[in-house]
Amino acid sequence: MLVSLAEVEQQARRLSPNDRAQLAEILLESLQDNMLGEIETAWQQEIKERVAAYDRGELKTFSAEEVFAEANLLCR
Repeated sequence: MLVSLAEVEQQARRLSPNDRAQLAEILLESLQDNMLGEIETAWQQEIKERVAAYDRGELKTFSAEEVFAEANLLCR
């Protein structure tokens, strides 16, 4: 049996303030978990595309020495 949003809201409003806050946290975390999964999937795709571009020789690369030298200049 499905419960409507209005019914859930009505029941939630009867909870104590602490219980409502805990419920809100649980619901927000459930949204974040979903968003984190989507972000992780997007990053995995980005990594695959960058590796493929590197393998095709399409990316400019930098030596560690170049990176550290530039970082040192920026930190001064």
